[in-house]
Amino acid sequence: MTTTERRVVVPVITYLVAGSVLVVLSCLLGWWIFSRGEEPFPIDTAWNSFVAEWWYPAVAGFSQVLNFVGGGWFSVLVVPIGGAIGLILLRRPWAAAYFLAAEAVSVAGVQVLKHAFGRVRPEDILIVSDYGSYPSGHVANAATIAVAATVIFPRLWVGLVGAAWVLMMAFSRTYLHAHWLSDTVGGAMIGAGAALLVAAAFALPMAREGTDAPAKRA
Repeated sequence: MTTTERRVVVPVITYLVAGSVLVVLSCLLGWWIFSRGEEPFPIDTAWNSFVAEWWYPAVAGFSQVLNFVGGGWFSVLVVPIGGAIGLILLRRPWAAAYFLAAEAVSVAGVQVLKHAFGRVRPEDILIVSDYGSYPSGHVANAATIAVAATVIFPRLWVGLVGAAWVLMMAFSRTYLHAHWLSDTVGGAMIGAGAALLVAAAFALPMAREGTDAPAKRA
């Protein structure tokens, strides 16, 4: 076993365990929601009422921007492809492949859960959206990006920015009444879990890539 291979053993195990726990928790939360029928959790209705009372056009406008950036063709095509191109320009092709794979797995996971549980969205939704309220695809995508970015660039500030991005996206989804609060929690778990599980598969080539990067630049 090479030095690089030994160096990734612990991260791979961590990614596998943490990713699996998050995916399982997202499934269990979805099943709990499904077992309750169409009755939301008390915290869901309380939060929905809270954001309805604190309505500001500027916040609504910002939430609409996040609605566009975090979903639809922009998040499915522009964000993954743009991120991959940026990583390739940084001479990180394996990181680019990881980012694309993580995004694809996250989207697939969200769609599986949406169609498995078929939760009804809040009645006062302010935007047009797709089928299934649980989990939030926008928040899942934000969490996937945040975790993938932290895996590729393991810096504290990257993790903090990523966490802030996920929280802003979650808030915006509930502010527009597109999701219940619990939908955003499930979205964060499935998105982060997908990114971690895929990271386990790409950890070794990305580590080698990082080790070889200085020599390539030289």
